[in-house]
Amino acid sequence: MMVALKAGGPILVTGGAGQLATSLVNRGGPRIVRVGRPEFDFDKPETIAATIERVRPDVVVNAAAWTAVDLAETEVAGAERANRDGPAEIARVCAALDIPFIHVSTDYVFGGDKGAPYLETDPVSPATVYGRTKAEGEQAVLAAHPKAVILRTAWVYSAHGKNFVRTMINAGAKNPTLKVVSDQSGNPTSADDLADAILSIIAVIEQDGWKPGYAGLYHAVGTGETTWHGLAVAALDDAADHGQAKPEILAIRTDDWPTPAKRPQDSRLDNTKLTDVFGVAMPHWRDSVRATVKTLFSRPAV
Repeated sequence: MMVALKAGGPILVTGGAGQLATSLVNRGGPRIVRVGRPEFDFDKPETIAATIERVRPDVVVNAAAWTAVDLAETEVAGAERANRDGPAEIARVCAALDIPFIHVSTDYVFGGDKGAPYLETDPVSPATVYGRTKAEGEQAVLAAHPKAVILRTAWVYSAHGKNFVRTMINAGAKNPTLKVVSDQSGNPTSADDLADAILSIIAVIEQDGWKPGYAGLYHAVGTGETTWHGLAVAALDDAADHGQAKPEILAIRTDDWPTPAKRPQDSRLDNTKLTDVFGVAMPHWRDSVRATVKTLFSRPAV
């Protein structure tokens, strides 16, 4: 459900044409001002302050990041600029202008070996350059700005952009058999649901005024859990409901699909704090996948 924001100044959203930035534009109404390269570029830090000072937003939402997990293993400096240094600079500028800042992080700050859903109080233990740079970005943001909210999310998909659900549907339309990893667990998260959660947080802050207890780390993922194989099966079951032939979906192990960066085996996150503090309840991932696939098949082509 879309969140009705009250009238106010602009909400600056970074991330260009990315999934979350697009969902925020689609669901946030006319207050959303989206920026991206070249006007706003983490590789050109001077553009950060210039953009924020020009827009003078009521809130800044950082949906920009280096998300190429495997490439980050070799392009370390680029990942550090995008995931640590850039967000830290946004936080410093927002602090100087007294602007609340919502920053999006990831489940990859955890190693995936807890054996239960992670809480915000659990120590980070990243196993990849991507996860390390995101964890460092979290700490840099919190150190720079007392009015910062950090949302860790996971397995983001939508009807737009490049993501696992769209990849599976496109691959399933072309191949009779697919192989998908079945021994990694997590929480699939709709970009639309995450956008709604962010807008709900903004609505609470604007209605009640900033409270010190709002600052800090939160988890914001789809309710429920599954594996990549389970997510693929769900998406392709839904595609079959719209007339697409369903391929055979074979379950494989992580060892059968080696990647440069080690994925967390079990990166499930607990959303309780998000609900307790802001009253935001994330929808169940299965319902949101169904809605996303329906949107995809309502278009002329998937």
